[in-house]
Amino acid sequence: MDHQQTNSSDCRGKIELIATKRVSVNGELYKVIDFLNKNLKERGLMFGLTKKEDKMVISVYEVE
Repeated sequence: MDHQQTNSSDCRGKIELIATKRVSVNGELYKVIDFLNKNLKERGLMFGLTKKEDKMVISVYEVE
């Protein structure tokens, strides 16, 4: 059998964390992050949102 390995970064490209910001919990932030991802994807930007304890963390990534 011939096994071929592929590097996952080759398949998906490079993702680099640019910035994070911790803010108060707000349920509307999910809508904002979704809006940003839909409209700035073509410019190589991706946004993430996580909840940690009583705060939310917005992350900005550059995608190649």
